[in-house]
Amino acid sequence: MKRSVLVEASVRNQLDTQQRELFLDNLRRFLKEEVAPHYDDWESSGIWPRSLWNRLGEEGFLCVDMPETYGGYGVSFELSAAIVDEVSRAGFGALASGLSVHSDIVAPYILNLGTEEQRQTWLPKMVSGEAVGAIGMSEPGAGSDLQGIRTAAIKDGDDYCINGQKTFITNGQHCDVLVLATKTDPNLGAKGITLFTVDTSKPGFNRGRNLEKMGLHSGDTSELFFEDLRVSAADILGGEGKGFYNMMNELPRERLILGVGCVGAAQGAFDLAVDYVHERKAFGSTIASFQNTRYKLAEMKTELELNRALAEKYTQKFIDGELTSAEASMLKLASSEMQGRVVDQCLQLFGGYGYMSEYPISRAYVDARIQRIYGGTSEIMKELVSRSIEPSSSSSAARCKAAMPDSRSPPLISCRPFANHNVPAVGMAAN
Repeated sequence: MKRSVLVEASVRNQLDTQQRELFLDNLRRFLKEEVAPHYDDWESSGIWPRSLWNRLGEEGFLCVDMPETYGGYGVSFELSAAIVDEVSRAGFGALASGLSVHSDIVAPYILNLGTEEQRQTWLPKMVSGEAVGAIGMSEPGAGSDLQGIRTAAIKDGDDYCINGQKTFITNGQHCDVLVLATKTDPNLGAKGITLFTVDTSKPGFNRGRNLEKMGLHSGDTSELFFEDLRVSAADILGGEGKGFYNMMNELPRERLILGVGCVGAAQGAFDLAVDYVHERKAFGSTIASFQNTRYKLAEMKTELELNRALAEKYTQKFIDGELTSAEASMLKLASSEMQGRVVDQCLQLFGGYGYMSEYPISRAYVDARIQRIYGGTSEIMKELVSRSIEPSSSSSAARCKAAMPDSRSPPLISCRPFANHNVPAVGMAAN
């Protein structure tokens, strides 16, 4: 069913409503039958089995917007976003994180920047789940400051010799292909950064610890080490010295999909809280009947709807090729901060039970915290958004400027509460 539905839809590059729901129903069934029964065990062990990637590929849930040429369905990004939304809403934050890195970050890097050889080598395997993707940017001394990376790729004849290390790498224990950020010329700053596709079966690639985290426990997050790892010029992704520019160009999609996941996860926590307050009784009635509960739910629902509307708007702008870096940053900032607030309020409604690990809301709480850090911290998002703010050149702004008193007069504050009526303004000299 799923393959015929999506192959037909790929002709139009989109799904109709019925096809979309059929696909998402299949995803929900898969999560219920093949993920939910095992997820607690995976969280305890700190990693899900490698075989899950193969099953995700078999069911058609990986890299759905990759072209048919490389085994994908060629449908729009909207379906890929819907997958992350659904998995996040179901409470499987670690799985959503790994999926989004694989399908919505690594695969687009290879598709958009790679040579035909690189695409043919990796994309079909990523679609099927045979190869797992990861991206290596962060280092012990360089997180948001990507220009500060120290992993070096030194040209040696026809090859490059790579030495260094990366940390906090999602999918690091399972990855078969790594998009790796390196310094090919330490004297050129941003212009000295080059990306490579690294086959992790090569000598010189070593996996370090599977890092123990506060949340997202079943998602493997690793240290990676490179000791005289040799790659060829054919492994360069997007051109030598163009790595920083290419990373900046690809970041809007990454931040968009992170924002989508934040909204989905917050919605899932909200759904848990709504169900709980209608079941839990105190003082002779359900706590859903209390005014405080109703008002908290109203506030959270409003925040959720606003952020979902923004995510849907920016998803369409991305599909249309119009999404800006500032817009993606605004969504990532707004949705991750919203998720933190909503999940905290939801846990509060659970009372002491919310603090117990056996309740899914406690997992939602610890999983939410990383959203304001990875993919660019909230502080970095604010900086990027602030750079996009410029003085208005509109006629109303010009009129206000022209009407401003000169510096020799007391400043006049004009209050015109009835702008569309012939009511004189009230002038007040400020103290």
